[in-house]
Amino acid sequence: MKLGIMQPYFFPYIGYWQLLNAVDTYVIFDDVNFIKRGWINRNRILVDGAPEYFNVIIQKASQNRLINELSIINDRETTAKNIRMIENAYRKAPYYREAAPVVEGIIGYGDTNLAGFLSHSIQEICSYLGIKTTLLLSSRIEKDNMKRGQEKILAICRELGAADYYNAIGGRKLYDPEIFREQGIRLYFLQTDDIMYEQFGNPFQSNLSIIDVMMFNPVEKIREMLAQFTLIE
Repeated sequence: MKLGIMQPYFFPYIGYWQLLNAVDTYVIFDDVNFIKRGWINRNRILVDGAPEYFNVIIQKASQNRLINELSIINDRETTAKNIRMIENAYRKAPYYREAAPVVEGIIGYGDTNLAGFLSHSIQEICSYLGIKTTLLLSSRIEKDNMKRGQEKILAICRELGAADYYNAIGGRKLYDPEIFREQGIRLYFLQTDDIMYEQFGNPFQSNLSIIDVMMFNPVEKIREMLAQFTLIE
């Protein structure tokens, strides 16, 4: 079984979905510490040809609390503001009519728990893109929660019976392939190929939120993008 494990992010870039699509089972790592100024509660979209941040607001954000212990503000005013931002940025995009209802439904989802809100968004985008990977929450997997880093990942791999573990290329320095081999698990890192598409005829801005990809590309094209990566041992 191919396994991937990663924190839930707010409308993450295409590489996140490549990893999720490449594995059989994907664990949403919701019981690890929140990271400020990361991608858990914010991302970038294209506004007037340039990247601009948009985010979900967290109440009492703290790196000393787990992702699933945090709450968000998603009242009507906040939701309407984010939906307007998406509309203003992309209403003239070629696939706005197809993608906007999905994005708006995610933004307007009523769960105030950060992990619940993000997990729902992952499920909805998987459905839109036709990704069939099994999704699990880390907090619902029996394991030794005193373990950290690589040891916690290996504990989840053992519990779920993973033969292969896939990780994003950015985490290459965090894991030791030899230790994985000793546990009978093959370790791979996924590196996204160069992916480009038209963005209103402007110079291409890479690594934006999946929202940008959805607004400018049909689902069939995005599914082709999901396979445009290199696996590195």
